[in-house]
Amino acid sequence: MVRIGIVGLGFMGMIHFLAARKARDGRVTALCSRDPKKLAGDWRGLRGNFGPPGEMMDLSGVKGYPRYEELLADPDVDLIDICSPTHLHADMAVAALRAGKHVLVEKAIALTPEQADLMLRAAADAGRLLMVAHVLPFVPEFAFAAEAVRGGKYGKLLGGHFKRVISRPDWSADIGDAAKTGGPAVDLHIHDTHFIGLIAGVPAAVFSSGLAQPDGSVDYLTTQYLYGPGGPAVSCSSGAVAMKGRPFVHGYEIYLEKATLVFDGGPLTLLTEDGGKEFPPLTGDDPLGAFTAEIDAAADGVRAGKGPDLLSGQLARDALVLCHKECESVRTGRAVAVR
Repeated sequence: MVRIGIVGLGFMGMIHFLAARKARDGRVTALCSRDPKKLAGDWRGLRGNFGPPGEMMDLSGVKGYPRYEELLADPDVDLIDICSPTHLHADMAVAALRAGKHVLVEKAIALTPEQADLMLRAAADAGRLLMVAHVLPFVPEFAFAAEAVRGGKYGKLLGGHFKRVISRPDWSADIGDAAKTGGPAVDLHIHDTHFIGLIAGVPAAVFSSGLAQPDGSVDYLTTQYLYGPGGPAVSCSSGAVAMKGRPFVHGYEIYLEKATLVFDGGPLTLLTEDGGKEFPPLTGDDPLGAFTAEIDAAADGVRAGKGPDLLSGQLARDALVLCHKECESVRTGRAVAVR
């Protein structure tokens, strides 16, 4: 059993805790928060844009630490699960790795690519795993698409368009602070750049148009990922500009040589060469099931001593680079080289 210590009891920390209760071979043995009420199980003030609201939690048998150093010193913790705000990720991850712990850190891996590079080097130096909790490849509709593209069942990827648009988040002070999250073009859009990198690789350049704030953060953008002659031709629109009546929407159209995949909030649809329409069966109806699968993958990585590719620190770092290049393109109005 992989013993997990979660640091950061905001909404995402709660989601990881709830998801881990159904994990195959992982169990939360410790929590770390500066808030004594949360360590006592009072999570009633927590909420987000999906999943259940917080409630009174039974934390019997789970250690509670007010200081991060105490969590890192606990010999009964194998994996540190970092659910703190993004601006804290790099320092916390490096400290955990140097303390001999494996790390699972929520997306985004860090605020800057330079911080991500420090984290990757610290993992290599310590001989420990640095895994990044990008949940999208574990969401059934996206897991199916990733397998279809990467496995080549329907031929090569020709192109696609992705979207991820929310209303402006207001469920915590940290989530709306671009200095702590990077703004929507990092904190939200990195889901898309990670998935695009997973199925299509890193493009040669990006060209983006969008809405930038005076501080340089970007609220909304539409990007063309430029892979050069032969494609694929991939684009994405993402940001926090919708009204509260439409708080969250995501989806895609993916064009393959022998099929088209369509997901737009309804059932995943597969369009075939002969004009047919199929609705692939997807496993799991638990709204937190993707997070449980993510934690299972991390636990499997710890036991095997090798991080799964879906949680790759390098892939997460490349996704962060794409976000920053896209923001640069929004600000300058020019295509920006990536590779």
